[in-house]
Amino acid sequence: MCGFVGFTNHIDNSNVVLGEMLDKIKHRGPDAEGTYIDENIALGHRRLSIIDVSEAGTQPLYSEDKNLVLVFNGEIYNYQDIRARLIEAGYHFSTQTDSEVLIYGYQEYGAALLQQLRGMFSFVIWDKQKKTLFGARDFFGIKPLYYAQMDDTFLFGSEIKSFLCHPKFKKALNTAALENYLTFQYSPCDETFFQGVYKLPPAHYFTYQDGKFEMKRYWDVHFHADEKPDLDTWVNRISDTFHDSVEAHKIADVEVGSFLSSGVDSSYVAAIANVDKTFTVGFGTEERYNEIGWAKGFSEAIGKKNYNKVISPEEYWEKLPMIQYHMDEPLADPAAIALYFVCNLASQSLKVVLSGEGADEIFGGYNVYSEPGGSAYDKLPRGLRRGIGHIAEKMPAHRGRNFLVRKGKDLEERFIGNAYMFTPEERKALLKIRTNAPDPMALTKPFYDKVQDQDDVTKMQYLDLHMWMAGDILLKADKMSMANSLELRVPFLDKEVMALAEQIPHTLSCDTGSHNGRKDPVYHQICYASRCQKRIRRPRLQKLLPRKSWASRFRSVYG
Repeated sequence: MCGFVGFTNHIDNSNVVLGEMLDKIKHRGPDAEGTYIDENIALGHRRLSIIDVSEAGTQPLYSEDKNLVLVFNGEIYNYQDIRARLIEAGYHFSTQTDSEVLIYGYQEYGAALLQQLRGMFSFVIWDKQKKTLFGARDFFGIKPLYYAQMDDTFLFGSEIKSFLCHPKFKKALNTAALENYLTFQYSPCDETFFQGVYKLPPAHYFTYQDGKFEMKRYWDVHFHADEKPDLDTWVNRISDTFHDSVEAHKIADVEVGSFLSSGVDSSYVAAIANVDKTFTVGFGTEERYNEIGWAKGFSEAIGKKNYNKVISPEEYWEKLPMIQYHMDEPLADPAAIALYFVCNLASQSLKVVLSGEGADEIFGGYNVYSEPGGSAYDKLPRGLRRGIGHIAEKMPAHRGRNFLVRKGKDLEERFIGNAYMFTPEERKALLKIRTNAPDPMALTKPFYDKVQDQDDVTKMQYLDLHMWMAGDILLKADKMSMANSLELRVPFLDKEVMALAEQIPHTLSCDTGSHNGRKDPVYHQICYASRCQKRIRRPRLQKLLPRKSWASRFRSVYG
């Protein structure tokens, strides 16, 4: 896990500028620094040593003939298999890192290498002879990759803040991104808040040669329901696949820990990962703001040590400016603050931690996914519902008004993802400047078009996987962990887990409800594993898991 920066076209003080850019991202890799500079390009890397912690793993790395130069951020979990095939093909490795397989894999397969990778990554490879830059970002967008074309200079790297050090960089606000942010709570486009700075989308690669930038998608989610397997078969398949993913995500030459809240996703990860340490933070003493009690009880049940911290109001406000600095762009997700603090807590003990991001998106766990067709009102004719909705919009606020308004709209009109702050009309009223920001539906339409033949739940998942998860969930996961020099790994966001989740019928979809007025992680996990709430009743749970604490029951089934 690391960070990198780079730019094309030599300038008189390339080494000085590159050094300043690297200093801006030192938190991403405090263990080592490396650079490569020639008349065409400058590459810099900061290293957080995880696999092959010797000096041999310091980047940039080079091919045997020194023609290819690599800087890489992330982890390749199946690197040993790819390495073995490449050695059989005649390649000679000089390190034990996962990074080196990218060099020879690219030399052997070109862009087709990306289909073979299992991991989280962003990287660039410079071909000295062809004077071509190749870059790629992982399947889900776990690791970031920004780029900008400023006059005759092409800038790229892990964080935007490093670009500000380059003399060719023009710092200007992208007002359209500001307006979009007021609706989505994050920047939903490839554009960022800086004019001319873009995010390489997840599952895309680019080539840059002679001033020309070309980008292509190499992978996508394809939902195709398999109606044949029964509920128990799905539970067993998911259990086997996820156990395999967790084992792959534990590959490291340093200690690995796990985040832990009261939620089922992180509990599931911690229960089967068999790590020694779990980490939890909370606010105040109220249970809804403080999950430490749940986490401590669960950790005790699975025989692990829980490290926890209560965040004081003073700490919260003191760290807020620094948290936003590390984010690079505004993000109105309050969970980012708690994530910063739990990353800071974990970083005091180790370098790598597992987390539960992605479970809700790929297994349909959000409450909002239960909304389509979830009431008798949905059975009314569409025209009648739309008419009632139009009337309700013009009426004063009252109980039930929002329900009638939402149910009067098609899914594509009402759902832009898991957050909705201000309507286009409201955000224009808030802004004193005029922008050319598109309507929210114009941004979501390309994704809805790709799944127009799917059910509404699948449409919502597909949209969230491509917008909400990359723009919000994974943005804060990367930035808050790296701010604390901590590698955060997400075993739910594994392409093998996703390949299985794509096949699960939407009729087995569930929401994360509650029983007897409180969360039941055992019940929730069975819901995740089966994506079925309606078909699992409390009597079955009582028969399956009688008279045990929720934590020990959880482990007895999934440990």
